[in-house]
Amino acid sequence: MPSHQLAIDTHRLRRLLDGINGFGFNPDTGGHNRIGYCEADMAVREWFLAQMRSAGLVARRDGVANLFGRFGPVDGPCIMAGSHLDTVPEGGAFDGALGVAVALECVLAMRDAGLSPTLGIEVVATAEEEGRFGGMLGSQAISGAVSAEWLSQAADADGVRLTDAMAAQGLDAMDALQAVRTDISAFLELHVEQGPVLESRSVPIGVAHSVSGVCNLRVRFEGEANHSGTTPMNLRADAFAGLARVGSAIPDIIAARGGENSRITIGKADLRPNFIHTIPGEAEFVVNIRDIDDAAIDALVIAVRHEVEAAARANGLQVEIQEQSRMVPVQLDLGLAAMLHEEAHKLGLEALAMPSGAGHDAQTMQALCPSALIFVPSRGGISHSPREWTDWSDIEKGANLMLSALVKLSGAAG
Repeated sequence: MPSHQLAIDTHRLRRLLDGINGFGFNPDTGGHNRIGYCEADMAVREWFLAQMRSAGLVARRDGVANLFGRFGPVDGPCIMAGSHLDTVPEGGAFDGALGVAVALECVLAMRDAGLSPTLGIEVVATAEEEGRFGGMLGSQAISGAVSAEWLSQAADADGVRLTDAMAAQGLDAMDALQAVRTDISAFLELHVEQGPVLESRSVPIGVAHSVSGVCNLRVRFEGEANHSGTTPMNLRADAFAGLARVGSAIPDIIAARGGENSRITIGKADLRPNFIHTIPGEAEFVVNIRDIDDAAIDALVIAVRHEVEAAARANGLQVEIQEQSRMVPVQLDLGLAAMLHEEAHKLGLEALAMPSGAGHDAQTMQALCPSALIFVPSRGGISHSPREWTDWSDIEKGANLMLSALVKLSGAAG
């Protein structure tokens, strides 16, 4: 990058990211634990709100704990940039947090350069993106995609209700219904790829053109718990055997009904009574199904249901299947994607057009306004892990692309 071009301050960006990751850090594992609406999650929000205010931004928190910091004109439409601050349990240092830190650093770089945007720029740190309660509550509230019924019924894997978790932090879940925004002209998000594609191709930037949809099926097999030593193999109703059959069928289901963007995962399973000498009488698990095509998701769901029913028949089990949640695939704004490719070219950066297999706030925001998603490489394709890492040389490139895009979209001038 030529020295005369506007650029982010990498050292300041590092300090911002380190500040965020000081909250919820587990020194024993190296993981980060800012689960949506836990104490560490709320504490980092207070800290980040203070950072925005000390930088001179007009900062506030809405009813679901989304944070906003405005730079430039305080009235009228705005360009919004950011990501989320919450993590999965024992998550990495870059997922979400990097996008929030980059958005603030871009505004600080513009401020330091004496640039004044024609349109306001709002840094956003969304709440509860990682899906503790089955959605992306922060961005869904901003885009008006939540209902009172869902808010009252949502619960996490441990049975904690969203309403109770928010009330414990002094929040009213129903305030999500008043969090909708109508003044956002565009939304930009920078995120780690969380996959191996960019690194494997030695490309520093990805520009997502679409985001996979996802369907979660909750399956419960009921058989008969019995002694593992005295019950003959042909007289068992083994709930785990049903689960194992479904799991082993996944590659065949993908081969028959899916494509290169299809994904099926069983990432959570519980056995009961879960004792070494007892045949499992119950198995409950969630099948996570993803694709960038809605018809493909439908076909995969049907195939999984058929396999579940066949596994139940083969093992003498009763079965319940419930669709827990579904998010449709989203096509992101092609105009913004083209602009990002153009700005990357100006910066001398190679950028790859690609789908996103993971869900992001940008997909939710696309229903409200044109939205775009910038990826930077994930070393080894690893994410949702303490081993998550993105090289700082790639972060700098992605952050400077975000900066160029915000300058262009906001009409900033010195």
